[in-house]
Amino acid sequence: MSVAESTAVAPLPVVTLPPEGVREGNENLVKLTEAAGVKTRALIVREQQGDFLRVAISGGGCNGLSYKLRFAKEPKKGDILVRTGGVAVIVDPKTALYLKGTVLDFSNKLIAGGFKFSNPNAKASCSCGESFSV
Repeated sequence: MSVAESTAVAPLPVVTLPPEGVREGNENLVKLTEAAGVKTRALIVREQQGDFLRVAISGGGCNGLSYKLRFAKEPKKGDILVRTGGVAVIVDPKTALYLKGTVLDFSNKLIAGGFKFSNPNAKASCSCGESFSV
């Protein structure tokens, strides 16, 4: 059974043009794999916290910087909107500096499963994959 078949997901609303003050980006900034897209769409429908996935980086974690994922109802002025994996992802300009080229994947494995970031800018990362340094 494929990833798409394993999770029945309702379609998300179509976001046509980015709101004023929001730039359109592409998968060179951040890319969701098929598995990450399927899981994210399912979570958006289940959680009903907003139709956008906000990816952010903040100070903290065992390596100095940590990834944050949350749902948002709409982008903020200055955000970058990336359509990837069937999801509308929003990134603030500061985060974009550290995120460029990152791939977000998802695994259903019992051990070491969940969302995983593959960030080419990270010089080191912790074993849990939630924090990194540049």
